[in-house]
Amino acid sequence: MRAEVLTLNRSKERPLDIGTQILQFVISGIMIGSIYAIISIGFNIVYNATDAINFAQGEFVMLGGMTTIALFHGAKLPLWASFFLSVGIVTLVAMILERMTLHYQRERQVVNLIILTIGWSIFLKGSAMLSWGKDSFDLPSFSGSEPIQFWKATLLPQALWIIGVGVLISGGLHLFFKYSLIGRAMKACSFDRISARLVGIDDDWIVLFSFALAAAIGSIAGIIITPITFMAYDYGGMLGLKGFCATFLGGLGNLYGSIVGGILLGILESLGAGLISSGYKDAIAFMIFLLILFFKPSGLLGKETKERV
Repeated sequence: MRAEVLTLNRSKERPLDIGTQILQFVISGIMIGSIYAIISIGFNIVYNATDAINFAQGEFVMLGGMTTIALFHGAKLPLWASFFLSVGIVTLVAMILERMTLHYQRERQVVNLIILTIGWSIFLKGSAMLSWGKDSFDLPSFSGSEPIQFWKATLLPQALWIIGVGVLISGGLHLFFKYSLIGRAMKACSFDRISARLVGIDDDWIVLFSFALAAAIGSIAGIIITPITFMAYDYGGMLGLKGFCATFLGGLGNLYGSIVGGILLGILESLGAGLISSGYKDAIAFMIFLLILFFKPSGLLGKETKERV
């Protein structure tokens, strides 16, 4: 991924003052942080259903972008049709993988699940390389590419789509888990799968739905970010790791923590890259991850848990 595309264009007419620079970096950070938040939500949905980390989540992000590119440029479908069809395809791929692999892990040992998702990641990345090669591809912006002036800073129109979609996904999931029967069943399984099973909830089906939902959300993240960052077969790994860092920063298992962790990580990364050096952009996320593990392993919004041995 090109680091420079995540920092919005500055005015070339005159140098920006420090206040405007910080505003510019914060806007850029909120934009990329929204992507991290969406990816992190996918991690937490699967974690709540299985107690395992889905290390293929980043590849679902990549697959969403690459499939949309293939449908738009190759099949010549309209962008909106490519968007929805791509989300459906990625969701179907996740469901097939879950039924063909995880479904047969009856005991669902956490280590086994994690190893399987790593295998998914390798398989999807290799398949993407064989299908599309090693080149980077792009998509047109959803509503033009003319920068928008925001005070003295500039804002790309696609950034508004990224932030807006992030808000819609967050709000939609809040309503889904609070009011729908499926959402409540997923919450019940996240608290206690055995008790949920006793009251008639099919936890096997909930696991399948969780992976499908996480893949759909990840694919949306990959599609909306492609017009700004481009997309290639190997971009999913780093995006997935950043989403993983955001998950721990906000609190593992906490969907609201995903939002806080993703936005905060994006802002800190953007400020660090802009004010210190862009060479530290990726390192900043992992430094924050290590600090969280050392000083607050439960994350900002996570709850401390104690287990008796």
